[in-house]
Amino acid sequence: MGESLQATEQSSKQYTQPAPDQTTSPNQPTYRFVVLVVMVGIAGFSQGMLLPVLAVMLEGIGVPPALNGLNAAALYIGILLASPFIEAPVRKYGYKPVIVTGLTLVLVSIILFPFWQVFWFWFMLRVIVGMGDNMIHFATQVWITSTSPPEKRGRQIAIYGLAFGLGFGIGPLMMHLLTINELLPFVVATVTNVLAWLMLITLRNERPESHVETASGLGTWQRYRIVFKRCWFALLPCFGYGFLEAALHGNFPVYALRSGIDISWSAILLTSFVAGSLITQLPLGILSDRIGRRRLLLIVTGTGALTFISSVLVEHNMWLLLGTFAITGALIGSLFSLGIAYLADLLPKSLLPTANVLAGICFAIGSIVGPLVGGLFIQWFAKGSLYYAIGGMLLFIFISGLGFKEQRRFT
Repeated sequence: MGESLQATEQSSKQYTQPAPDQTTSPNQPTYRFVVLVVMVGIAGFSQGMLLPVLAVMLEGIGVPPALNGLNAAALYIGILLASPFIEAPVRKYGYKPVIVTGLTLVLVSIILFPFWQVFWFWFMLRVIVGMGDNMIHFATQVWITSTSPPEKRGRQIAIYGLAFGLGFGIGPLMMHLLTINELLPFVVATVTNVLAWLMLITLRNERPESHVETASGLGTWQRYRIVFKRCWFALLPCFGYGFLEAALHGNFPVYALRSGIDISWSAILLTSFVAGSLITQLPLGILSDRIGRRRLLLIVTGTGALTFISSVLVEHNMWLLLGTFAITGALIGSLFSLGIAYLADLLPKSLLPTANVLAGICFAIGSIVGPLVGGLFIQWFAKGSLYYAIGGMLLFIFISGLGFKEQRRFT
């Protein structure tokens, strides 16, 4: 395996010329980055809208919290199902066709949601949305990380995360539109996804270094083993962010309603969490370039766990609870982008597509486990159960990171 990895590194250095269909225009890298960032923000908006809006609608028709969480997990089941099959199409056809396909799946599903409000119909649509989201995020992440210079990688991934977080944070505000008409959130999401599609078609297609893997002689499972062995801790933040995101947006509206918090405050609290993450996304990305990704991950997971668990002490006061949500978001809202940047630090470029597949799988597993555990905690335990579930997960990542030993970095 050591010889195969060495061959991979040498091949990665050897094949650095742009693909034939790449443009040499000096403005292209910046334009491409801007379009991808805006498009990911719109994708984040759709995802952030669907989780709480559908959770509230299912609660309104009497669906139990555990089943509500299962329905929310369907989106991430779709992500998990699609993960093993995305790398090959990206290498063969390039980034753009995969993103277009994913965006189309999301758009069609959003249009269909309001027409038949049945649990299992929504479950299947959410699976399809998850598959489409995975195509979008996998291709854009690899596109950005493989073209970012190492000294700016943390910053550019932070901007990527900032765009997704901004869209994801605006999404829950669509719960307010439910009081006017249940169709309105889906209409807004449809319009924004059409705009994303129109922006995307202006990009010139590019491909990752697909020939590098063939030259190295590494098979798919060999690449998975190498990535996991070298970078298992860098994958945990992806799991943690999936758990956190799905549990908060899928379970918290239900938890809030059962705790006497109305829909308006529920939306505001979720938005404050994302707002906190937006404020610190870029500073944390820059800081991670300076002090190291592992050290920063230990800081944010440890302090984030303690801060989030303390929310149970101030739940009686909405303004104090708002503050704890914003502070916690500022600390741990960058977990996924930090994890992706850390993977890029630890691996040669030729293994980044494989690493992003595993990151997507970890994110999906966390996102499936999150709402299921959150829903069960709401049913089984008393006040503060959701805070304890998420806080415990963050402590698990913190403790795991203490035992992780970095190997030699690659650029």
